[in-house]
Amino acid sequence: MAGPGIIELDVFFDFLCPFVYRASVLLENVARSESRRLRVNWRYFSLTQVNSKDDGWTVWAAPAGERVRGRLAFRAAEAARRQDAFEPLRTAMLLARHRDRLDIDDDEVVDRVAAEAGLDLHRFRTDMADPAILERLAADHTEAVTALGVFGTPTFVFANGESAYVRLSSPIEAPEADEVFERLVSVASLEPSILEIKRPRKPSPD
Repeated sequence: MAGPGIIELDVFFDFLCPFVYRASVLLENVARSESRRLRVNWRYFSLTQVNSKDDGWTVWAAPAGERVRGRLAFRAAEAARRQDAFEPLRTAMLLARHRDRLDIDDDEVVDRVAAEAGLDLHRFRTDMADPAILERLAADHTEAVTALGVFGTPTFVFANGESAYVRLSSPIEAPEADEVFERLVSVASLEPSILEIKRPRKPSPD
């Protein structure tokens, strides 16, 4: 395994994606260890947007009264950022969705998650209602698609420009996280000649 060092990377994510949750657990466990120092910049990518067949429609410009899958969580994350609480809220939202199986498109659920993450709820709700709250989502998603070719989540983009869409079979806990991450980096960041590895699905026994 490589010695201690800093790895900087952007991770494009959508709260709804189970593979994002698994990657988040991996990265958090690596960050807690002494094998690597990570600087992770979590950036938005809307799966609802990328899967939309409606030309001209966007998640961020759709009317406020329209129920748009996944949008509320992005609003919540940006409102939390204004209280310097993006990371606690991001973690709490992923746990709510993927561990506790809660509906993060529900206002009451999001309020409860925000309160448990220590946010000022009055300010949180005020910021959530700001028409400009989704500007970062629009900018991140647009750059991801037009400049980086991102198509799904999570996508890791390393400081050297290499990137990889990563699907883990399960959340990787310590101490395995360090070794799994090193192998991931060695292929995704340091071996650009490998464009894709996809495991065949074995047929189920009769």
